[in-house]
Amino acid sequence: MILPYLLRLLCLCFASFFVLNAALGLLVRISSKSAIRFAESRAPRAAARFLLALRMLPFAFAALFVLALCVPSYLRFEPALTSERAGAVCLVLGLLGAATCSLAIARSARSLLVSWRHNRLCQLAAQKAPMPRISSQMLVVENEVPLLAMSGLFGPKLLISTRVLRELSHEELDAALRHEQAHSSSRDNAKRLLLLLAPDILPFVRPLRLLEQSWSRFTEWAADDQAASGNSTRALSLAAALVSVARMGSSPRLPYLSTSLLACDRDLSARVDRLLRAAPPTSARTLQAPPLFPLAGLSLAFCLGALLLAPSILSLVHELLELLLH
Repeated sequence: MILPYLLRLLCLCFASFFVLNAALGLLVRISSKSAIRFAESRAPRAAARFLLALRMLPFAFAALFVLALCVPSYLRFEPALTSERAGAVCLVLGLLGAATCSLAIARSARSLLVSWRHNRLCQLAAQKAPMPRISSQMLVVENEVPLLAMSGLFGPKLLISTRVLRELSHEELDAALRHEQAHSSSRDNAKRLLLLLAPDILPFVRPLRLLEQSWSRFTEWAADDQAASGNSTRALSLAAALVSVARMGSSPRLPYLSTSLLACDRDLSARVDRLLRAAPPTSARTLQAPPLFPLAGLSLAFCLGALLLAPSILSLVHELLELLLH
């Protein structure tokens, strides 16, 4: 099929993105079990950051390649006044890349809309209540369901049902609220949006779900540890709150951009066991550790800048694009 200049560029960008994202995604999928075992040897917060970075790696690398190398090389070396035939392989790969990206954007937009509508309904039906040490707005829902969650992305709302307020003791409620505040301070709902934005390897196929579930588990453990803050009494109160809320019955289904006290019932026993052993205080080494991810990002940006200054690299990329195009 003969395509004009800009359509060829668009097709090559999506095709290149799909190939790189799929190849790196498969490598991450193959190594996911080893990565999870490695994460289990680290502190929960560090483990969650590691798994999130690993999950975002295929998307980030593919997007950087397209924006920093594919587009500049095409614009520099491809004649602008010519039309050229695109091969069937390039067209299929381009369509697959466009489909995976479109699905990621669509599910992200849908989750944002569902979350906004849910919080809007809660605001209309619930009562606002001030709560010390809680930076987010707390909404008390007149309902007997076991509800305690931080919902939303922009200005997240702390949702709590009257039954939870009534049945939890002061110590248990304080520990549970600290847990949700830990989610808010870590911006876990924003990280959930990043997971939605990361395209899959193939449309409607999510082979990295195990990695995402493990990330969710470690974020709950990290919030538990931050809520307990090394205090065995507070850890015991949080464990009691988890058991009490679980005994109230099934929690209501919440939007994906929400963090509930009982985010995963299957992990409840492990969380309670960790808390009963007293959550370990954060070590001084962890607090003083350098910000590795920002440093890695700066190093990658420096390397990409160096590559862009070398015309031979762009020429090589353009030759690879020509092979892909035909």
